[in-house]
Amino acid sequence: MLNLSQINKTDQKLLGRYSTIKNLANRPHYKILNRIIVTFSIFAVLFLFVPWTQNISGSGAVTTLKPNQRPQTIQSLISGRIEKWYVQEGDFVKKGDTILFISEIKEDYLDPNLVQNTKDQMDAKKMSVESYLGKVTTLSSQIQFIENEKKLKLEQARNKIRQSILKVTSDSIDLVAVKTQVKIANTQFNRAVQLNKEGLKPLTDVEEKRLKLQDVDAKIITQENKLLTSKNELINSKVEINRITAEYNEKVAKARSDQFTALSNQFDTKAQVNKLENQYVNYSIRNGMYYIKAPQNGYVNRALQSGIGENIKEGTSIVSIMPSNYDIAVETFITPIDLPLVKRGEKVRVWFDGWPTIVFSGWPDISYGTFGGKIVAVENFISDNGKFRVLIAPDEDEDKWPKQLSIGAGAQTIALLNDVPIWFELWRTLNGFPPNYYNPTTKISKEKK
Repeated sequence: MLNLSQINKTDQKLLGRYSTIKNLANRPHYKILNRIIVTFSIFAVLFLFVPWTQNISGSGAVTTLKPNQRPQTIQSLISGRIEKWYVQEGDFVKKGDTILFISEIKEDYLDPNLVQNTKDQMDAKKMSVESYLGKVTTLSSQIQFIENEKKLKLEQARNKIRQSILKVTSDSIDLVAVKTQVKIANTQFNRAVQLNKEGLKPLTDVEEKRLKLQDVDAKIITQENKLLTSKNELINSKVEINRITAEYNEKVAKARSDQFTALSNQFDTKAQVNKLENQYVNYSIRNGMYYIKAPQNGYVNRALQSGIGENIKEGTSIVSIMPSNYDIAVETFITPIDLPLVKRGEKVRVWFDGWPTIVFSGWPDISYGTFGGKIVAVENFISDNGKFRVLIAPDEDEDKWPKQLSIGAGAQTIALLNDVPIWFELWRTLNGFPPNYYNPTTKISKEKK
């Protein structure tokens, strides 16, 4: 009611005659409530200026620091049939202990003497290589002998040429001498005829000179024939050199052809030996793959294959093993907006599922049951859950993490950033702003120095 009308308006003086109205004005709890409200308002205003530590929260699970310390599965490198198990789930195995035995199922490897037969083939091929090597050496010696014989034959033919040249020279000189004798005999005959006409020489002398001239004429024909024979022998000697060169070149070419054939066969056989050696080593290694062994010390968590006589393919997971010795760590996931604020080496508070914890995210000094950690790796590629993965290791400067932690247990993390007033944090949260960009310049500079 706006009390604009004067009708039915109650007079305040008339209400004062009632005791109840008088008591209402004198009650003290209204003053106390007002004081409480004022005090609370002052406390709320002061509380807004209390320091608050900005932080980045994340959730993850307990894991190991090194990849080789995480749970792993053991695969079979070859196909086979399960024949015998040597362990059961929960057993502790050492590195090299046999887990199970499988038998061969491929027809190419069913021969029990496959390795020995391959070795025999390899040894036979090696002997063949040695035989070809001996043949190559023999042909090399044969070529050397042919070359030596060729040199001797050529030297012999050259000597014969020199002899033929000397004989031609000698016959040429003899021919000149015979021609000189013909001239002398002809002169003597003419002189004897002239003297006979003059009566100074008897006819017998003329006949004697004519007989001598005819004898010398016969000698010159014989000597010319002898000279031509010597020249033919010289030509034959030169032709013999060409024949010897061609003959022995042909012998050398044939020997070299046989040598190259032997070398080709040797290299081909050597390639076959290398192939057989490769097969021999592969078969030997394959025989050792029938026994599936533990790669490191650990506990058999679960048998992924079971039964006897079951066939498995290569690459099939058989059992899972948890290593016995590992360095514990925590993998947590943060939102993409917080990724630039996270750096390697920063301090992080961690608490684990199942451990009594009281956490005040803005006041880490008041929190209870948290453990110190240090960021060792930040993944730069987003995960399937739309967040970035961060790996945290225990902080050596603080208390050790509980030994009872198991791999895969849940964990919560808080990365501490700048100290700001609470009013600023409320304002930032209401507006959806990210925390202040935090860069540990002092620490990084020390590490660089």
